[in-house]
Amino acid sequence: MGSLEGKVALVTGAASKRGMGRAIAVRLAKEGADVAVLDKYAAPKSIWPGDEGWGGLNAVVEEIKAQGRKGLALVADIASGKEVDDAVAKTLEKFGKIDFLVHCCGIRGSMTTPITDLSEEDWRAIIDINLTGSFFISRAVARTMIPDGEGKKIVLIGSKAATQGYAGSSGYCASKHGMLGLGRTLAAELAQYKINVNIINPGGFDTNLRDQEIIKRAKARGIALEKAVEEELKKPGIRVPLGRLGKPEEIADLVYFLVSEHSAYITGKAIDIDGGA
Repeated sequence: MGSLEGKVALVTGAASKRGMGRAIAVRLAKEGADVAVLDKYAAPKSIWPGDEGWGGLNAVVEEIKAQGRKGLALVADIASGKEVDDAVAKTLEKFGKIDFLVHCCGIRGSMTTPITDLSEEDWRAIIDINLTGSFFISRAVARTMIPDGEGKKIVLIGSKAATQGYAGSSGYCASKHGMLGLGRTLAAELAQYKINVNIINPGGFDTNLRDQEIIKRAKARGIALEKAVEEELKKPGIRVPLGRLGKPEEIADLVYFLVSEHSAYITGKAIDIDGGA
C-alpha cells in the first residue's frame, strides 16, 4: 500500500506529454491516490519530435490505472468559473471527495514583448488563465475541503517569475506574482480548517510551456519550426549552477512531499526549485 492510499487528487494542466501535471498525476497514483486529471484540451499538440500521436488526458488516465488506481479525465477551460465548478462536481460524483489539489494549468505568453507593445488581448489571456483560473479552481476545491479539512492539501505551481521581473514577460510575471499572493492568502484563510496551502516556484524546466513562443519566434524569423526546435535543443547550459533544465519528475517529487503527512507543519510557503539559479 502506498502512503496516499485512499486519497483523491485533482491535478490540472495534466494533458501534455512533457508537462509537470502528467508527471505529478502519475507519481501520486504510484503512491496510492486516485487521480482526476484536467486540461483545456484533451490531447494538446506538441512541437517536439517523438510526441506525435500522444493521447493526452486519456493516456494519462491509462498510466494512472497501470498503477492500480482509478483515474478520471476532465476537459475544462480553467478561465471559466462554470466549467471549473462542473469539473469539480464530476470529480466528487466519481470519487466522493478531493483530498489534494495540484494546480498546474497555465500559459507562458510572450517572452519578448515590452509592456509598451503588449496588446490588451494578450494581457487578458494570460491573466484570465494563470491568475483568474487559479482563483476559480482554488475556490471550487476549497469549498469541498472545508467541511472535513484536516489533512487536505493545495499546491499551486507558480514560477520564479512570481518573485522577480523578466523583461518582455510582463503579463506572465504579473500573473505569477498574483498567484503567489492568492496562495499565501488562501493558506491564511484555510489554516483554521487544518488545510495546508503551498506554492512551488519552478525555474527552467523541460516541458511544453514554451512551445507557442518557439512557434512565434520561428514565424518572426521566417525559419522552419523544425529548425527552431533544433536550435532550442542545442542551447547551452542556461544560467543554472547545476547546469541543466529541471525534469517534471523532480517537481512531482516535491509535490508528493507537500501532499504527504511529512509536510503537516508547512503552509503558506513559496518553495523555489531551480537548480540553484
